[in-house]
Amino acid sequence: MVARAARATDLADLDGAVSNCFACPRLVSWREEVARTKRAAFREQHYWGRPVPGFGPSDARIGILGLAPAAHGGNRTGRIFTGDRSGDVLFAALHRAGLANQPTSVAADDGLTLRDTRIFAAVRCAPPDNKPTPVERDTCAPWLHREVGLIRPTLRVVVALGAFAWAAWWPVLRDVYGVRPPSPRPVFGHGAHWSGTAAPELLGCYHVSQQNTFTGRLTPLMLDDVFARAKQLAGVD
Repeated sequence: MVARAARATDLADLDGAVSNCFACPRLVSWREEVARTKRAAFREQHYWGRPVPGFGPSDARIGILGLAPAAHGGNRTGRIFTGDRSGDVLFAALHRAGLANQPTSVAADDGLTLRDTRIFAAVRCAPPDNKPTPVERDTCAPWLHREVGLIRPTLRVVVALGAFAWAAWWPVLRDVYGVRPPSPRPVFGHGAHWSGTAAPELLGCYHVSQQNTFTGRLTPLMLDDVFARAKQLAGVD
């Protein structure tokens, strides 16, 4: 896995390699089972059923780091945060911030483009119950590390969606930037901000899951504040 990720020469090369990963038997079994059985509302659709690569330009100044694809979202459409309620909330916020050309993301060919922003996940396959194991997280880490390495020249800010993504960022500091992670680790929270030297700024944001957005724990205004802060730190107009 480490060698395969390291061989990727650009994002297109990396995305292709990610899409053909079979490293985690439990995740492979689950993503393919979901793609076979489908959800009733999508029974006529062809599911992607593979690992989901990142999305966004190669010169992004803002990175958005999520947990993993949704079983009937990215695992269905082949694009991260696309085709599910979490994506509805996220892309609407990115559109309000001027970072997306449209407020919806429903399919990989729907014309959506991002400005100065790339979205990627700590784990690239949809996990059962949205809970990857520590071994699966660590097995998948080389993909994340290589992706960050490829956009490192322009990347200035990373928004971590949830505590899992927040925790996944610290090994990136060590393996990509050669920076020793802080000890003790800064505590995740909405609006948390870590700033180091020779590495991007890190912002915490509650995950855009229905559990958070339906209960009001995460509101559109809260998301708008986070992306406004990210743009300011990244120098994006």
